[in-house]
Amino acid sequence: MLSDRMRKAINDQINAELYSSYLYAAMSMYLESADMSGAAAWMKAQAREELVHAGKFMDYVNERGGRVVLKAIEEPPSEWDSVLDVFQTALGHEEKVSSMINGLVTLAREEKDHMTDNFLQWFVAEQVEEEASAAEVVRKLKLAGSSGGGMFMIDNELGRRGTDPATESGE
Repeated sequence: MLSDRMRKAINDQINAELYSSYLYAAMSMYLESADMSGAAAWMKAQAREELVHAGKFMDYVNERGGRVVLKAIEEPPSEWDSVLDVFQTALGHEEKVSSMINGLVTLAREEKDHMTDNFLQWFVAEQVEEEASAAEVVRKLKLAGSSGGGMFMIDNELGRRGTDPATESGE
C-alpha cells in the first residue's frame, strides 16, 4: 500500500503528465498554424505519449491500493516566437519533468518504498530519452537557422515520428 505522501506525490505527477499532454497538443496546434505539419505531428505523438505515461501512473496507484484524484489542468501557452522557441520550451519542460521524477525517486527511497522505486526506474530511463530527443531537435533547428530548405528537411524528418512505431516510446 502506498503511503499518503507517496500517493499525493504520484497524483501530482499524474496531473503533470496530463498537463504535458495538453502543452504538447497546444504546441502541435501552433506548429500546424505555422505550416510545420511534420513538427506538429511530432508534438501530437508526444502528446499521446504523455497520456500513456499518466495512465501508467494511474494504474500503479490503483494496483497499490491508492486512489487517483484528478485535478484541474493549467492552461498551456498558445503562442511562441518561433519553431525553435517551441522546441526549446519542450526541452525545458522535459527537464522539469525529469526533476519531478527524480523527486519521486528520492521520496520513495526516503520511505523505503522499494516497489515504487522500482516502478519509477522506467520513467527515469524514459526521461533520458525525452530530453535527448527534444535536445536533438533544438540542435538541428539551430543549425538550420532561417534556411527554408533546412527547415523543410527537419519538418519532413519530424513528421516521420508519428508513422514509424519504432520511434514511439512509452507503450
